[in-house]
Amino acid sequence: MKRTHRQREDLSEVPEWMLKKKCPHKQKYLAGKRILPKGITGKEKMPDLIDEVFLAYNSARLREGCHLFVDKMLEADVTVGMSLAGALTPAGLGCSCVVPLIKAGFVDWIVATGANLYHDLHFAFNMPLHVGSPMVNDTDLRQNDVVRIYDVLLGYTDCLMATDDILRQILVQPEFQKEMGTAELHHLIGRYAAEWEDKAGLKDVSIMAAAYRCGVPLYTSSPGDSTIGMNMAGVELRGNKLRINPSIDVNETTSYVLAAKRSGGKSAVMLMGGGSPKNFMLQTEPQIQEILRIKEVGQDYFFQVTDARPDTGGLSGATPHEAVSWGKVDPNRLPDAVVCYADTTIALPVLTHYSLARHRKRKLRRLYDQREKTTAALVREYFAHNK
Repeated sequence: MKRTHRQREDLSEVPEWMLKKKCPHKQKYLAGKRILPKGITGKEKMPDLIDEVFLAYNSARLREGCHLFVDKMLEADVTVGMSLAGALTPAGLGCSCVVPLIKAGFVDWIVATGANLYHDLHFAFNMPLHVGSPMVNDTDLRQNDVVRIYDVLLGYTDCLMATDDILRQILVQPEFQKEMGTAELHHLIGRYAAEWEDKAGLKDVSIMAAAYRCGVPLYTSSPGDSTIGMNMAGVELRGNKLRINPSIDVNETTSYVLAAKRSGGKSAVMLMGGGSPKNFMLQTEPQIQEILRIKEVGQDYFFQVTDARPDTGGLSGATPHEAVSWGKVDPNRLPDAVVCYADTTIALPVLTHYSLARHRKRKLRRLYDQREKTTAALVREYFAHNK
């Protein structure tokens, strides 16, 4: 139906009150890129697809996280900490994502659940995990010696227990017979993991092996809450002298953040999931400010991928704005804080690909080799502020 001349005039008229209305901030709000992406052809490169098509909702948050990581967090003077929660290594994300990020110098220190590091050893020891389905009979799996992690399947005897056997042989070696933190524990295990990789003719399949080679310290916030901790408890019953001191971990991780700031650089956190690893990584700033009473203002850069809601009160869903109240995040840096509500198994491969495509490799910081130096500096500043 065609419009009349009068109808066209009515549509073109602007009410007088709108002409008089003052909108001083309108152009600021509408300064963002226009949403008008080209049709996808199938020929696009992934980084271009992220930049041009990830325009709204959590795809936009993932794009913002990719930009934050590449444009700011990977600057030469930024120390990057990464936390890993959820069963990521059984899904293959250690091989596909974390190891490449370590080797590229994009991750300087890591806090992971003990389970992620334990399951990482299956790969180092060349023990297979398999793509499966969540729609299976778990009673039948148990009867057939198979363990399920949602849709990942692995053998109970020839993978889990075989890994335990090798791990116990490692834990009773002479270098383990003392008190240590989890960074030293994982570094020592990582040396054996690297040897197993080489012996099996494998390349870059284990986080622990890659961290050992690159000097990236690996921590776990709950040493007893994994099969590594269970095996440590088992050999202790037979007289093994290995003891884990969590205070070593608290002070070492805190020293990395303080050293980054005192060197004139910045500190960044990349949180894959939430849980205890997220808290352990973020508590470094309250440790500096609240416990050691050293003047500081919080993390400079914050990027989290999570599927947890903030309104339930759990740490996994707590926002960077809430973290400001604890001193964990610098309030002046909130524009550099991004939360993407997504599955880590989707977001981390995208982030890894984007960063490796858009940024050159960084020089390895090798924080593991600097632990004594940075911790000594932390102690000096602590006593200087608390005479």
